Amino acid sequence: MAELPWQDNTPMDSDYHRLQGMLLQECLRAYYADRTDVFVGADMAVYYSSLEARRNEFRAPDFFVVLDALPREGGRLSWVVWEEERAPSLVVELLSHSTEAIDRGRKMTVYAKAMRVQEYYLFDPLDGRFEAYRLDMHALELRPVPVDEATGVSSSLLDLRLAVVEGNFLGVRNRWLRFVTPSGALLPTGEERAQAEAARADRLAAKLRALGIDPESA
Repeated sequence: MAELPWQDNTPMDSDYHRLQGMLLQECLRAYYADRTDVFVGADMAVYYSSLEARRNEFRAPDFFVVLDALPREGGRLSWVVWEEERAPSLVVELLSHSTEAIDRGRKMTVYAKAMRVQEYYLFDPLDGRFEAYRLDMHALELRPVPVDEATGVSSSLLDLRLAVVEGNFLGVRNRWLRFVTPSGALLPTGEERAQAEAARADRLAAKLRALGIDPESA
């Protein structure tokens, strides 16, 4: 792994693209914080063939998840499929004018035939287009599946939904691709968790004051 190039030096097309990748990674890493068998990566080189690696051929998904990952101390510079004995299970690519053709073409073929990625998602942070695909194991092709405009689409791999939700992330308002629990709650960002905790503390303090108890002394 240490001997292989680990960056493709392709800049994100916009700040929205960069933030979207950060948002997905932050929320899902927190969700799986207690799991050592789930790896969540973003904009990271994935080497899928030792033969292709000799030609520096790799893919760099904007966001991906590996299930049943092998425990490894420290971080990873890249994901090397034949060393890890696992390929990405789920991939999200962020569409742009400069990448859409390859995201729908060469990348899709490699993900299906070489890596056998089970779930593939395309999202455009600028216009909100969202598409979902599932792997047909017999044909080794990624087939489109319906996406509900309101509720998104279910990921059976993660037991979560992916949906486009309007909101703020790091001070930027946009329609973001978010992970949603089966109960309909968004996987929160760190900022959202802090806000929820502050709101709970305020409600508790109000109840104590209503009982004539000073919250500072409780």
